[in-house]
Amino acid sequence: MNAKKKLEQADDAGAYVTDDERWAAVQGRDARADGHFVYGVRTTGVYCRPSASARLPKRENVVFFDTEREAKTAGYRASQRASGDRTAVSDQHAAAVAKACREIERAETPPNLEELAAKVGLSPFHFHRVFKAETGLTPKAYASAYRASKLRGGLAQKDAKVTSAIYDAGFNSNSRFYAASKSMLGMRAKDYRAGAPNIEIRFAVGQCSLGAILVAQSQRGICAILLGDDPESLVQDLEDQFPKARLIGGDAGFEQLVAQVVGFIEAPSLGLNLPLDVQGTAFQERVWQALREIPPGATVSYAQVAARIGQPKATRAVAQACGANHLAVAIPCHRVIRRGGELSGYRWGVDRKRELLTREGFLQGVTS
Repeated sequence: MNAKKKLEQADDAGAYVTDDERWAAVQGRDARADGHFVYGVRTTGVYCRPSASARLPKRENVVFFDTEREAKTAGYRASQRASGDRTAVSDQHAAAVAKACREIERAETPPNLEELAAKVGLSPFHFHRVFKAETGLTPKAYASAYRASKLRGGLAQKDAKVTSAIYDAGFNSNSRFYAASKSMLGMRAKDYRAGAPNIEIRFAVGQCSLGAILVAQSQRGICAILLGDDPESLVQDLEDQFPKARLIGGDAGFEQLVAQVVGFIEAPSLGLNLPLDVQGTAFQERVWQALREIPPGATVSYAQVAARIGQPKATRAVAQACGANHLAVAIPCHRVIRRGGELSGYRWGVDRKRELLTREGFLQGVTS
C-alpha cells in the first residue's frame, strides 16, 4: 500500500494510530498529522513533527511519541529546523482557529463541527484537534463558554429580562436554555441576575506557609482559593465575588477539604483532585484552561499563552485574565512570567509567586 493511500485511511479513521500510518505521514510530510504525534530520530537525538522539512531519516532509526512531552522525557530535543516549520504551521492553525471563533461568536445558534471545519478549509477531525490544541477547548465547549459569557452579561444589565437574555445568547427556545442553565450559571437565571441570593457557598479561612488562605465551595465545586495576609480581606473578596449569596462557615467535614487544598498549596506537584467551579468569560476560560496545562516546574510568557489560545496579539488581555483568577494555584497563573524571564505581578503578591515557583523546582533564571 502506498504512502498516499495510508494517509487517506489514517485521516478517514480519525487518527494516526499505527506505526505504519505514522511513518506514511512522515514520508508524506503530512501537516494533518501534526498534533497527533511526533517522531524521534535515534541517531541524532532530535524529534520533529510529521510535516517537518528535515531530511527524511531511515525507518529503523525512527521512534514515535504521542506528544512532545513524551519525546522530551525520553531524552530527545526539538529539531531547530522543525522549529521554523512549526512557526509557519502554528500561524496557519492560529488563523484558522481565530476565524472559527469569530464564526461561533457571530452565529445566532452555534454552528456544528462540520460547518466550522468547512469555513476554515480543514477536515472535521483535524479541525477539532487543531482547535483544542490552540484554545484548550473543543469547538462545542468554546461555543458553550461564549454563550454563557454572553448570557451572564445580558443578565447583569439593569432591568434585564431573563427571556431576552436567553434569546440574545443564542438559545432558540426556553427549554434548551433551562436544560443547560445550571451548568452555565451554577444556579437559576433569575437568581444569577439578582446577584445569587440564597445560593449557599461554604467557606473557611485558615493558615498555610504562604499566609492566610480562604477556600470556598459552591454546589458545583471549589469556587475560590484566595491567599493573603489579612483573613478579613479574603472574606471581603469572597463577598464581593458573590454579593448576595449566603456564605456559610464550613463544618468539620469542610475543614478536611480545606486541609486537602492547603496540602496542595504546600506541594502543587501532587495535584488537586477536587471539582472546580470555574466561571469567567469565554476568553478567560480559554486562558485558564491553557494555564492548567502548564506542568509544575515549567513557565510560559503572557505572549506564549496568547499564542496557545489562538490570539497572539491578546497579551494584555491574557494578563488581565490571570489577574481575574479566583482559584490560586489550582489555575496556576503563577507559572506565567515576562518574556525576558523576570517575575511579573501576581494577584496574591510577587513573593508568593516566587515561593510557589521555587517549590515547583523552577529555580534558575527568575528575577523580580
